[in-house]
Amino acid sequence: MNDLAPLDPAYVANILSHPPFVTIDGVINVRDLGSYPSETSPGSVTRPRFLFRSAELSSITVEGQEKLRALGITKVFDLRSDTEIHKYNTPQPEIDGIEIVRAPVFQTEDYSPEMMAKRYQLYASGKTEAFMELYSQILDHGGPSFGAILRHIRDRPSEGCIFHCTAGKDRTGIIAAIILKLAGVDNSAIAEDYALTRVGREPARAMIMARLSKEPLFASNNEAALNMFTCRHETMIAFLSLLEEKYGGAEGYVKSYLGLSGDDIQAIRNNLLVSGTPCL
Repeated sequence: MNDLAPLDPAYVANILSHPPFVTIDGVINVRDLGSYPSETSPGSVTRPRFLFRSAELSSITVEGQEKLRALGITKVFDLRSDTEIHKYNTPQPEIDGIEIVRAPVFQTEDYSPEMMAKRYQLYASGKTEAFMELYSQILDHGGPSFGAILRHIRDRPSEGCIFHCTAGKDRTGIIAAIILKLAGVDNSAIAEDYALTRVGREPARAMIMARLSKEPLFASNNEAALNMFTCRHETMIAFLSLLEEKYGGAEGYVKSYLGLSGDDIQAIRNNLLVSGTPCL
């Protein structure tokens, strides 16, 4: 499959209509992180209808809000920076009965023109090594944001949540991978979840390209713009190796960067897993 070419609409519609994708009107790239089997806890799967990942919720409709509540979601974690929200005019909506938690991975000072130019250059290359540099930046900055999500899992196992960034790929994909690793999910399954964003973001392809066309680096370079949104299986496999080698794995990372203890991790794992058969 060509990473840069548009996907067949019928294929996209079919994939989006089946799990792990969830249809929430006005939101793209929504997936349930439940029903993945655990290698470290045989006979267990990740809890369905508990954790969801997505792109931004700024265009969610009234029907979409009703669906969030029907799914049992009580909290939204927004990983975007204030700079992104203002730049794209995509404020977080107010949703009755659901708490919105601002948990930016990058602060305003991380969005200087110089830093963004460097970040865009890395994205534009589309190379695995470039994504590893970007993902290291996310890990280095994301402790407080990711900690808020993991503490919700630890403390409120009966309350579903959804977390998102702008496209629901990089920051969202990294915390999803960490959560699934803590649950003992196989690396290949984690990489498959990451790669599904290739389909999940397709309905917003035109909007994404329109946004990027306003950036000088991408204005006359379509391929560079599309490289920013590649989500290859092998990229996530490389990230999981990076997480293991540089950060001591998911457990080492959450202990060092999130301040969680071994008991916290065990409580999180207990709340993530239920007895069951994989249904994906």
